[in-house]
Amino acid sequence: MKIRPARRADAPAVNELLDQLGHPPAGQAVTANRIQTWAEDASSAAYVAETGDDLIGVIAVHVCPFFEREGTWGRIVALVVTDRARGRGVGSRLVVAAEAFAATRGCLRMEVTSADRRQAAHEFYRNRGYVTQAGRSSRFLRDLPRTDGTRDQLLPER
Repeated sequence: MKIRPARRADAPAVNELLDQLGHPPAGQAVTANRIQTWAEDASSAAYVAETGDDLIGVIAVHVCPFFEREGTWGRIVALVVTDRARGRGVGSRLVVAAEAFAATRGCLRMEVTSADRRQAAHEFYRNRGYVTQAGRSSRFLRDLPRTDGTRDQLLPER
């Protein structure tokens, strides 16, 4: 297995992986452009895991500065391993790559969010030393209107 930076040509496989995570796939050109944007942003990285010609996992990480103190923190924005490769260390290797990226940018902490229904993912992160914040903090989201007046609709209607 090889971990490497994601490339534009990975877009079809990345779309399939994101679909397995429950995110409807964007067009290949849209995903390729996103991969390129992340590659060009010094605070962001996307890595893939591949075996031969088969892309079996993807992770995206972003570095943010703390406002209230010195330093930065890293956030795993997306992590998915194809269902046929889960339990074989792919996710662990991708997390190591994301943490290494964050560490080289001086990050003092890593963060990841995971849907409440993904109990296996929660266990995966706990096994890697991540501590749950459930009951200590809450996450609040609000969709903002786009410049064309529409909303992204990532959140269910109220």
